[in-house]
Amino acid sequence: MSEKIKPAIEGGTPVRDTKLYYGHQYIDDADVAAVEKVLRSDFLTCGPEIDKLEKRLCDLTGAKHAVVCANGTAALHIAAMAAGIGEGDELITTPITFAASANCALYCGGKPVFADINPETYNIDPAKVEEKITSRTKAVVAVDFTGQAVELDRLTKLCKEKGIVLIEDGAHSIGTKYNGVPVGSIADMTTFSFHPVKTVTGGEGGAVLTNSDEYYEKLKLARSHGITRDAKLMEHEIDGPWYYEMVDLGYNYRMTDIQAALISSQLDKLELFKARRSEIVKRYNKAFAKIPQIFVQKEIPESDTTRHLYILRIKPETLTIDRKRFFEALGAENICGNVHYIPVYTFPHYERLGYKKGLCPNAEKLYNEIISLPLYYSLTDKDVDDVIAAVTKICAYYAK
Repeated sequence: MSEKIKPAIEGGTPVRDTKLYYGHQYIDDADVAAVEKVLRSDFLTCGPEIDKLEKRLCDLTGAKHAVVCANGTAALHIAAMAAGIGEGDELITTPITFAASANCALYCGGKPVFADINPETYNIDPAKVEEKITSRTKAVVAVDFTGQAVELDRLTKLCKEKGIVLIEDGAHSIGTKYNGVPVGSIADMTTFSFHPVKTVTGGEGGAVLTNSDEYYEKLKLARSHGITRDAKLMEHEIDGPWYYEMVDLGYNYRMTDIQAALISSQLDKLELFKARRSEIVKRYNKAFAKIPQIFVQKEIPESDTTRHLYILRIKPETLTIDRKRFFEALGAENICGNVHYIPVYTFPHYERLGYKKGLCPNAEKLYNEIISLPLYYSLTDKDVDDVIAAVTKICAYYAK
């Protein structure tokens, strides 16, 4: 362990003078030009950039169909709708995720059921999923937490045997491959998010990918008010070329051409983003593997991961401070982290629905020990050095 240098929170000198945040988008001149081109065009929404992006996502992932939408939450909602989630149906997911992975069941009148995580990879444990399956289970939403693919072989086999729809929440994992196959073409449906802290951004935006023609038609209707101009889906006589019908209850979850153009431009840099993120993760892992107070997240060999988040996990029993004080100490060094995630079922809304702490012990333990560190394309080597120096300093000073 390194020499004990007084942390900034104890009156020492911070490792850096300016704040470094856990995530940040990267926008270049090509992105700006792509957006400007749309702004000067005839279509700001429902135009050609939507079709272009959907084709691009299919080409990237190998999926047969892509339906882009307003955001990742909308993507999960319409995927749950397409899966047929309704009153009384159960949807199994992980508690270590953003709330939308579970909320999509509630939106449809269903019930979220939480399965515990693998304590080493932090992804949902297929064995725990199997334990939670009942006659009411309709779908599993498996989240590629941090960008690492879930155990898709086991989950796909399990869901097929039980007649359950597998929805892969790939909000973190665009660009990830599982056994050489891109995420997006493996599960029954896969959702993406294009929020600014994600690897590829449109400001906002989401997508659902599927190889199923049936799901594809349902997803398109759910995204656009349940309205169609497809004569095959209409129930009444067509009055004229202007005619359309609302054949189901849907939502206004459409994406603008402005967002679609930005995302398409960002996808040009996906391999560049992936490579730099991988370099940073390797440097973090190498440094933190030498520190007894830190547990380094395990990766399954099947996942060629495009990493979205870097999770620092402390071993509280080896430190004189808890995670909260560690987080504050990092902040004093001008390393501004975050925590991903608070177990969903511990939120007040879920407590009012009857959920209680203790459901997923591994997830609850993880939550109390983690901090998300800076990880994004434009981090410099000096920035990475500063993060490592701050973590090393704090661990050395507060080591038992």
